Amino acid sequence: MEILEKLQNLSKRISELKDKIQTEEATKNAFIMPFIQHLGYDVFNPMEVIPEFIADISNKKGEKVDYCIQKDEEPIMIIECKHWKEDLEIHTTQLERYFSFTKAKFGILTNGIIYKFYTDIDEPNKMDGKPFLQLDLENIKENAINELKKFHKTTFDKDKIFDAAGELKYYNAIKIEYQKELEQPSDELVKFFANKVYPGRFTEKAMIQFRKIVKKALNHKINDIINERLTSALTKETIQQEEIAEEQANLNLPANEIIIFSDEERGIYTTQEELNGYEIIVDILKGVLEKERIVYRDTKTYFGILLDDNNRKPICRLRFNSSQKYLSLIEEGKNENKIAIEKIEHIYKYADEIIKSAQIYNETTE
Repeated sequence: MEILEKLQNLSKRISELKDKIQTEEATKNAFIMPFIQHLGYDVFNPMEVIPEFIADISNKKGEKVDYCIQKDEEPIMIIECKHWKEDLEIHTTQLERYFSFTKAKFGILTNGIIYKFYTDIDEPNKMDGKPFLQLDLENIKENAINELKKFHKTTFDKDKIFDAAGELKYYNAIKIEYQKELEQPSDELVKFFANKVYPGRFTEKAMIQFRKIVKKALNHKINDIINERLTSALTKETIQQEEIAEEQANLNLPANEIIIFSDEERGIYTTQEELNGYEIIVDILKGVLEKERIVYRDTKTYFGILLDDNNRKPICRLRFNSSQKYLSLIEEGKNENKIAIEKIEHIYKYADEIIKSAQIYNETTE
């Protein structure tokens, strides 16, 4: 399962449970420990994820950060946790103190929903005042996930993350400033545009007038760009739909049979109906196999469903390339028993036979 899917599941869990989570400890157990696991770290291995990590501060002993993640017996990340209702802004200085007295290059401040990632871009060994990355599990954004993947145990590279963090920090800061300019253009920006188009003396009255004009022009230009891209995308989609309709006509497929993927060189056309059939097979086998093990491969003559993406382990085949649909059951000796079906839902009638085929392979695998 991809990290995005795992975090989406965690996000649903947060929505369902957060009102029942009353303490910081419960927040850690329900939300933060699963998050650490999704990054590939073993929360039950005290040599990898250390709870209550000692971060003594000068003369103040007994200071502990909630978690320290280690790699090759060296601290790489510290995580300070708060209850999910807590405002993280008021706790930044606490993480900053811990950061200065550990060898970890990255610090994370979280309430189980918001995750703020810090490092020391501005001054070595002193945590920056602002995070270079922020993740909100209630509003997951793709660009944040792409950055988060760099922290996964399998891909973690301290130097590469640090180099990227500097760029990311300024990138995010520029986006914030850009948003401010769109909402309320600064004097510098107003003068910049006015000097290019206004020949008269730039008075206070002109500043007030041009501030409104610049704000309106910037926002309208952005809308124009968005509309142009939408129009282009819709035009492209229309062309693709026309090409698909032409393919369907050439293949003599029914009008309601939608092609999802085509490989013209090999003569393979994967249809929505075949994919729907695959989902029915997955549903039948959900109590027997994990979905990840049930894989389909389309060929010129049939749509095959395999165990572990292994051609020697066919579970069944769908033959939907003609007006008469067939379900091919794989029997002992790998003989194929073709059964005519009227609707793809009729696959459910042969659930027992499909389960039997899958179990034979599964038992031999185990």
